[in-house]
Amino acid sequence: MSSIILITGTSTGFGKLMTITLSKAGHTVIAGMRGVNGKNADAARELSAIPNVDVFELEITSDESIKSAVDFALNKYGKIDVLINNAAVTGYGLLEAYSIDQVKSMFEVNFFSVLRSYQAVLPSMRQNRNGLIINITTGASGHTLPFMIPYFASKFGLESITEGMQDELRDYGIENVSIQPGVYPTEMNNGTKTGVNADKPEIIEEYGDAAARKFNAMGASMFGKMTSFNMDPQIIADGVLKLVNMEKGSRPLRLPLDAIAEGTDVEFINARAEIKSRWLVKYS
Repeated sequence: MSSIILITGTSTGFGKLMTITLSKAGHTVIAGMRGVNGKNADAARELSAIPNVDVFELEITSDESIKSAVDFALNKYGKIDVLINNAAVTGYGLLEAYSIDQVKSMFEVNFFSVLRSYQAVLPSMRQNRNGLIINITTGASGHTLPFMIPYFASKFGLESITEGMQDELRDYGIENVSIQPGVYPTEMNNGTKTGVNADKPEIIEEYGDAAARKFNAMGASMFGKMTSFNMDPQIIADGVLKLVNMEKGSRPLRLPLDAIAEGTDVEFINARAEIKSRWLVKYS
């Protein structure tokens, strides 16, 4: 069955591949992106030429912009079956070297935009008693790493939203899933897109060479693994298609797609779910 799907952040990377993959499978996609008449005009034209795709100017940090995208979809198609919160920014640096405003900027994109999209799309989904919301989080779904703490904190927030809303929305037929990618060669990771990085150079200098060496070693390891495992972003788009096409009620809460983890991510997810179930018994 064909679905009406709204995706954020479709000019590049996962979002662009999702749009192409889902539309080719017969689904209708509202592809949200910034700068459709500016910096992303080429991507907008490319996606607009694909059958079943509507490109829409979308600024995810704006309540009005998200509402406009949802209203467009509802006015044209009468419903939104699937929302995919894909747009995000990454960032690197020492936590102490991040200004509060810089961390707020990251959360504005990675966390608060997702709250905006939920609040915009849920009234119609609740009315229809049907919907699927997919949140793209991170392979490090239950832990963190140095030099990326604000980024992981923002993605942890999405995990909390996904897990909590699964219960809040259960009676309305709305499912929530987080996809947990590993490290993939998208624009977020290859330097094409500027991240929200630590912005206090004087603090970075005080930490000296030791911190720089640790950071460089971590980066070399992560990106080396990405190359050796031949991480293909199409895997994420195919995972989204699989979720969309799955029978309602059979979708998992979390879908890890990280070959580098070699199954430890699945082990972690299952262990956490089992421990939570025992914890809930204590409070019931």
